[in-house]
Amino acid sequence: MGINSTKSASRYAKALLELAIEQNKIDKVSSDMRAIVAAKNETNEFQLFLNSPLIQSDKKISILNQLFENFDTLSNSFIALITKNRREGILAEIAASFDVLLKEHQGIVPVTLVASKKLDEATVQSILAKVKPTVKGTIELTETIDEALLGGFVVKIGNTQFDSSVANQFKNLKQRLTR
Repeated sequence: MGINSTKSASRYAKALLELAIEQNKIDKVSSDMRAIVAAKNETNEFQLFLNSPLIQSDKKISILNQLFENFDTLSNSFIALITKNRREGILAEIAASFDVLLKEHQGIVPVTLVASKKLDEATVQSILAKVKPTVKGTIELTETIDEALLGGFVVKIGNTQFDSSVANQFKNLKQRLTR
């Protein structure tokens, strides 16, 4: 997705969040948006369907209503509006942006901890203790494993990344030696 579609997705997501807050439907709409992201992640056909210029908007809306029959009326109305405006191709991106904006609204800061192997709880808590002073809000931790790191860890907070992995140290050493 390009920068323009990301900006559009963010604007649509912000509008949806404001409506969800106004109508006291945050939890339901949030659940609906997660279902859209899950549908996109589960199959490539979902995005191909959304992008298809051959399927008329009314037909797409009908199919989306059947696919997501348990969605709140606000979510369904929003999806219909997006589709009528021919922006359904960025629906999953809007849904992902909604989640980011909602967490921001709730004061939740997603933090990703990537390590070469599963870290014990004491190590994780030690890392979080160092990260906490830089974070305004509640930390939502996601741990992932990437064996390519060789050792050490990487902490990602929004667009900021702290890399103390062995792989990164080797890369830095190589750069210094080849200057």
